[in-house]
Amino acid sequence: MTKDKEIMTAKEVASYLHIHPLTVHKYAREGKIPAFKIGTDWRFHKKYLEKWILQKVNSSGGAKKYAKELFGA
Repeated sequence: MTKDKEIMTAKEVASYLHIHPLTVHKYAREGKIPAFKIGTDWRFHKKYLEKWILQKVNSSGGAKKYAKELFGA
């Protein structure tokens, strides 16, 4: 996976988030993670994943410094 890749597969997202690929598929099906389908395959836009992560971090009330370092937010 290249650093600037915008559209990611479920396997790439799983690696990026350090979770199991089946969990990525489950979250996508349930609408818990920003995703879209191409045919039967889930795809993920990295920009929207980063926004989703920031929302999760901000709603949890912690790790804001980490998010700022990671994404420059």
